[in-house]
Amino acid sequence: MATFLYRMGRTAFRRRWLVVLLWVALLGGLGAGAVSAPAAEDNGTSFMPGIEAQKAFDLIGQRFPGRDSNGASARIVFVAPKGEKVTEGGNKVAIDRLVTEAGDVSKVEQAVSPFAAGAVSKDATTAYAQITYKVKSDDLTDADKAALEKAVDQARDSGLTVEVGGNVLGSQPAAGGSAEAIGVALAAVVLLITFGSLAAAGLPLLTALVGVAVSMAAIMAVGSLFGLTATTGTLATMLGLAVGIDYALFVVSRYREERAGGKQPAEAAGIAVGTAGSAVVFAGLTVVIALAGLSVVGVPMLTKMGLCAAGAVVVGVLVALTLVPALLGMWPNATLSRKARRNKARQASSENGGSRWARFVLRRPVPVLLACVAGLGVVAVPAAHLELGMPGDEAKPASTTERRAYDDLAEGFGPGFNGPLTVVVDAKGADDAKGAAAEIAAKIEDTKGVVSVSAPRFNQAGDTALFSAVPSTGPNDEATKDLVQHIRAERAAVEKETGATFEVTGTTAMNIDVAQALQDALVPYLVVIVGLALVLLLLVFRSILVPVKAAFGFLLSVLASLGAVVAVFQWGWGASLIGVEQTGPIMSLMPIFLVGIVFGLAMDYEVFLVARMREAYTHGESAPNAVVSGFRHSARVVVAAAVIMIAVFSGFIGAGESMIKTIGFGLATAVLFDAFVVRMALVPAVLALVGDKAWWLPGWLARVLPRVDVEGTGLRAGEPEEVRESEAVRV
Repeated sequence: MATFLYRMGRTAFRRRWLVVLLWVALLGGLGAGAVSAPAAEDNGTSFMPGIEAQKAFDLIGQRFPGRDSNGASARIVFVAPKGEKVTEGGNKVAIDRLVTEAGDVSKVEQAVSPFAAGAVSKDATTAYAQITYKVKSDDLTDADKAALEKAVDQARDSGLTVEVGGNVLGSQPAAGGSAEAIGVALAAVVLLITFGSLAAAGLPLLTALVGVAVSMAAIMAVGSLFGLTATTGTLATMLGLAVGIDYALFVVSRYREERAGGKQPAEAAGIAVGTAGSAVVFAGLTVVIALAGLSVVGVPMLTKMGLCAAGAVVVGVLVALTLVPALLGMWPNATLSRKARRNKARQASSENGGSRWARFVLRRPVPVLLACVAGLGVVAVPAAHLELGMPGDEAKPASTTERRAYDDLAEGFGPGFNGPLTVVVDAKGADDAKGAAAEIAAKIEDTKGVVSVSAPRFNQAGDTALFSAVPSTGPNDEATKDLVQHIRAERAAVEKETGATFEVTGTTAMNIDVAQALQDALVPYLVVIVGLALVLLLLVFRSILVPVKAAFGFLLSVLASLGAVVAVFQWGWGASLIGVEQTGPIMSLMPIFLVGIVFGLAMDYEVFLVARMREAYTHGESAPNAVVSGFRHSARVVVAAAVIMIAVFSGFIGAGESMIKTIGFGLATAVLFDAFVVRMALVPAVLALVGDKAWWLPGWLARVLPRVDVEGTGLRAGEPEEVRESEAVRV
């Protein structure tokens, strides 16, 4: 492996113009394809096939073919001034005028007055009007939204409090824009401090951007064929940028190290790709395993996001192995520090901050190990109380009209009004379909925890009915989850009595089912990715202990980060410091995202750091000295890579959406724990305690495992090039 990559690096260095032109041609071709390709359409694919709420939703689509729940909608909430009622003269006139003006738009399908629909609270202080559109919210123009806003402002001028829920005026959560720009800027500062050279700092950023551009162009070019939307590529953009910077960072760092040791530019580039590039390949493979493993969760959208992001990581690896040495060939001295350019044969110092820290840990391995495990264990305790859900308008800042509309409805109609359950009755097997539906509705209305039930509405065939049930508790309340489970548990008895069956769906039930399914899928997902990564690390390091230690450290860091997320976003500890206004259940997808992304990044740091230790050990250094040598050469760039990751992810904590805040905070804390506690402290402490046994491998397993030579034993210093070339043939 190392020898093959060494030759690749030298070839890319020598044929730099050809390599650069090939990447430019690839980007241009994919860009042209992306521009000409039709946009991917939302084909209505099930979010999570197999769960009851999704089955019920699909049944509604089959039995009520004209019913479209994907159109844009706005729920306008009116609150009368203190001491007044919405049914009084002036208030009623203002509400009717708003509904009329809002409905006088070509794209509006229906505008229902609260007085016609009976949507007035018992005390008549609150009412709401439902506006439904013929198109999706993305298809609404600024003029369409402005017409609604104008009508709302006129109603407010009359003295009414008017807020708008729904998806018409609300902004969609997005992880991009200024957050990514801030992350890139912070990454540039960290790279500049690390390398002390504008060229060395700029090269990883440039190549990472090229890799992301190629990946996104490819996704857009084939988007209509595979159903890939812009949302699908969000994870690919974020991870492609992060790992692209990291992988180029390690190759450039090794190149500078070899040049400082007296190597010629072409030779230094070859060795950098042969050694650091080997670590890049296997680090990239661990990330690909984690992302591709998202397919086992069973969410089609998540599978597409994972595979697209895995493709972006593969592109990042190829860029680091080919484009980076090619650009180094164009400016062989520009990436060097001023001192190195003045004295090219200067040897690296035998002591630096990394080696001093390693010696500190080697002298005190037991206290350091116990401190790491105990500290992360304490932080991980809240993770045992993790509650999953799908935060909605209640989690948005109070400054948004959607959040205020949510609060007004909860106060006027009860907390469960914001999360009604939709019940679909399949009465095909019943003798009296209408009687069966009415009996089921009556039984559900009599259930403790249900406030009200609407009258059943039948389809044209008369064999399927729909009605809604309003719980007494909020959508994310644990009591609502218990209510849904209780209603479903009574289904068998009801079906036996009526001959009809029913299923529960709606946004609330869907979120409950998705949360449970994702929670159930977390353990199988962990088993798959950790198992495959253990095999890969076993192959890389030819050791039993190192892969096990890596997996154990990852579990500690990810549990600690989940604990921190629960403490802040669920319990509210320090929530105000980062602008979290409403605590509640953690987004259902969060643990899966956290485990997948952090696992890949954690294995990145493990491979980069331990590969240098393995290299030193195979070249004759003792086990303790190998640890010191690994830290001397790699600690600085691993720290820089981690700081870049933390900076990129922390940028999302400032987002207005609670969901984006949670993702940014979780990823940032996970990288912080894994890089600085696990990899920088726990790893050397464990290696210090086990000594040479860290690199032990049973003889029979050593004979079975192929040798991939990640540590570069085929690149022994001082050998003539023709000897290395002959070894490449054997490898």
